[in-house]
Amino acid sequence: MKKRYLVIALILLSIVSLFIGVKNISPLDLFNLTEESTQILLISRIPRLVSIIIAGISMSVAGLIMMQLTRNKFVSPTTAGTEDSVRFGILVSMMVFTDAPPLLKLAVAFVFALLGTFIFMKILERVKFKDAIFIPLVGLMFGNIVGSITTFFAYKYDLIQNIGSWLHGDFSSIMSGNYELLYISIPLVIIAYLYANKFTIAGMGEEFSINLGLNHKQIVNIGLAIVAMVSSVVILTVGTIPFLGLIIPNIVTMYMGDNLKKSLSHTALLGAVFVLCCDILGRLIIFPYEISIGMMVGVVGSGIFIYLLLRRRAYER
Repeated sequence: MKKRYLVIALILLSIVSLFIGVKNISPLDLFNLTEESTQILLISRIPRLVSIIIAGISMSVAGLIMMQLTRNKFVSPTTAGTEDSVRFGILVSMMVFTDAPPLLKLAVAFVFALLGTFIFMKILERVKFKDAIFIPLVGLMFGNIVGSITTFFAYKYDLIQNIGSWLHGDFSSIMSGNYELLYISIPLVIIAYLYANKFTIAGMGEEFSINLGLNHKQIVNIGLAIVAMVSSVVILTVGTIPFLGLIIPNIVTMYMGDNLKKSLSHTALLGAVFVLCCDILGRLIIFPYEISIGMMVGVVGSGIFIYLLLRRRAYER
């Protein structure tokens, strides 16, 4: 898939996204905007579009980094317990620091996400059976344990409704003033691009990396920190978007290969286009009501995930 086609698709879908909503605003209205239409675009539609693009790019890139560092096509923040650890961190920040500001929630969520991801990596080192399907299953079990602990404390401290808002991704509540944390993901994606070649080498194994003069542990730690921070920012702002960091990198590596430097920009663009498509469909299927992005990506993503699993088995034969 040519990069320019993805760019064109992203531009066209972005334009379509701006003019979908209960308040009817057409492209022709841009030449004669009323004050109400201007406010809707500036306060709601444009922030929503920006958050969709940033979330799609950052979570797809995080999934690609995770896949590269673990050398497993089915490991992502969803299947490594990272997202569950983020939710646990958000809950702890709400329990310990009542009415915690967003930055404090982000800091605590990041610490828990990083800790959870490191625990998964340690489990990965000790697992002798390195089957491609078995490893993400271990990650899912680890994530479910963390999720169960989160649910237990949420019920105990009467915070189940609060924590429920981060279980499913939703862009409907995105407005100017409550999405700006997502901008933290932009420099992280840039850092990921700068370290892309080093991540590729680190993904070939510790001995290979050391032979090439690379500090393997440092590079892995940088990659995991990027994944943890991106996951924390997106979940805290939007909620969980399942399968995104899993299916997009897999699709891109099918036609781009495993060189992270070459595939990263394609992954970022395809992630943004995919989330934008799902968001537009979610707004149109039962218009004027809306299906959450978490449900839309979950349904479409699970179908693609099953296809990837079946495709792998077919090739193994």
